[in-house]
Amino acid sequence: MTPDFTTVGVVGLGTMGAGIAEVFARNGFDVVGVELKDETLERGREHIQHSTDRAVKRSKLSTDEQRALFDRITFSTALADVKDCDLVVEAVVEHLDLKCEIFRALDGIVDPDAVLATNTSSLSVTEISAATSHPSRVVGMHFFNPAPVQQFVEVVRTVVTEPGVVEDVLRLAERLGKNPVTCGDKAGFIANALLFGYLNHAVSFYEARFASREDIDLAMRSGCGYPMGPLQLLDLIGLDTAYEILDTMYRQGRNRLHAPAPILKQMVTAGLLGRKTGHGFYTYEAPDSPVVVDDAQTPSPEDAPRVRRPVETVGVVGTGTMATGIVQVLAQAGLDVTYVGRGEGKVDKVRSTIERSLEKAIQRGKLDEEARAATLSRLTGTIDLERMADVDLVVEAVAEDIAVKKALFENLDEICKPGAILATTTSSLPIIECATATRRPADVVGMHFFNPAPVMKLVEIVSTVATSDEVAETARAFCVQMGKVAVSCGDRAGFIVNALLFPYLNDAVKMLEAHYASADDIDTAMKTGCALPMGPFELLDVVGNDVSLAIQRQLYAEFREPGFAPAPLLEHLVTAGYLGRKTARGFRDYAISARAAGQMCRSRRERAGG
Repeated sequence: MTPDFTTVGVVGLGTMGAGIAEVFARNGFDVVGVELKDETLERGREHIQHSTDRAVKRSKLSTDEQRALFDRITFSTALADVKDCDLVVEAVVEHLDLKCEIFRALDGIVDPDAVLATNTSSLSVTEISAATSHPSRVVGMHFFNPAPVQQFVEVVRTVVTEPGVVEDVLRLAERLGKNPVTCGDKAGFIANALLFGYLNHAVSFYEARFASREDIDLAMRSGCGYPMGPLQLLDLIGLDTAYEILDTMYRQGRNRLHAPAPILKQMVTAGLLGRKTGHGFYTYEAPDSPVVVDDAQTPSPEDAPRVRRPVETVGVVGTGTMATGIVQVLAQAGLDVTYVGRGEGKVDKVRSTIERSLEKAIQRGKLDEEARAATLSRLTGTIDLERMADVDLVVEAVAEDIAVKKALFENLDEICKPGAILATTTSSLPIIECATATRRPADVVGMHFFNPAPVMKLVEIVSTVATSDEVAETARAFCVQMGKVAVSCGDRAGFIVNALLFPYLNDAVKMLEAHYASADDIDTAMKTGCALPMGPFELLDVVGNDVSLAIQRQLYAEFREPGFAPAPLLEHLVTAGYLGRKTARGFRDYAISARAAGQMCRSRRERAGG
């Protein structure tokens, strides 16, 4: 239906619209850029000038190419000048009435076969299209900011958009060098719908003083490899923009997870909008500056954690993957480590696994023979739990079964010397239950290492209501001495990372389940649009759908938040034994190995009661 696009109109030349106009002009399209007034039109021209000047300075664009780019753009204050355009992209402020007014006017200006697109990030494309007499030719074309740099574009179809229009716009985005995806018309589309629920959840953590702003951001950067922490990202986006997107999403979907956290509205009302005003969750040296300066919430160097109890000898209970990794980390940090297993074979396996790990490090040039020998000399394996009697710190790393952990802590309480710190590595179970199994709950703390422990830097230090400040501070300082990145938080299901990560993953599964977008498009959206290291379905298949389901169930059981209820599709995949990479099938299929086949068979037998 739609012709080959040659001339494109862009209505609105603010930061976003100017970037879109530049993208089209860079790729050889004739562009008509429209603004309401001469002063805003000139400001749009300046946006493009500054952007292309930077590109020239970085040798991304020659001066001749810059000149040719401007020759292809016609700047106008008359909307009627877009009459010969094959495509018109609207990029004005996020006000539904204004957008509808513009589309109503465009409908009477352009040819009947011209395509009309809105760059809205959260408003209903369907409502906007209803302002025209030809809603079948209206799509969402959501570029990400800055448009000349970001490779991601969401192409949003309504229930009446002609499939041919969607296909033509997808191909057009590819001609622009973008990585487009297609999705249905739902508030937030893909990226914002998943991103802003996560950001809002992080704000609620901060509001409840569950963890400091620095530790929330540090946990997500170090634990998930995110380029920015959630509160840092909100300051960059603008708290007013975030509030509007969340409020729009909530009004459309009535999902409580999208209801803006109260403190967000308070900060917006107070003018604390983030970087653009110089104050948000953090304080900046000036408006629009990325440089953070100290304020009343900034930790003082004098407050740096110190080891308040001596920790010279350490015990680890457990012989699984996590326990083995922790043993290696401790020994490589120069500590004598005694580890306890249930059988000689399991104890021996810990040592042999560490030997292989150290040998690989030598082959990669990350370790020398002397360091390897020193690390191995610090290891003592035993099947006798009584050997924990003289250690200064015991790290429990047994199965995620609260009954097993409580029984172990009862034993450790009887065996360990007074003043010894008892730590659990649980990723989601209530630490207070382990603590109250002892007569020394003040000495019990969470030390949640991330897998694989020798590689992952983050450790969450989790304090219960009974944990002494001395023990929590010692645990954090001890982890820092080992070269880890330590963050502190309260004893709630999921702690920081899992409590923020898994509801986001669960939302992605619900999005797929609703046939709103494909797994590939959702993964592309979050990797390309939000710069995350992995898409949600890639990550779920790596973590294991069974592990993910168990964590999500724990979060739902504790918070009773309807939005945390595990997605039925996740439940069904686990029931079917599609656990991810380890069984060669999850949200995607993988090349099956004999080990994976065996694991799949075992999981099926277990579910059948065999």
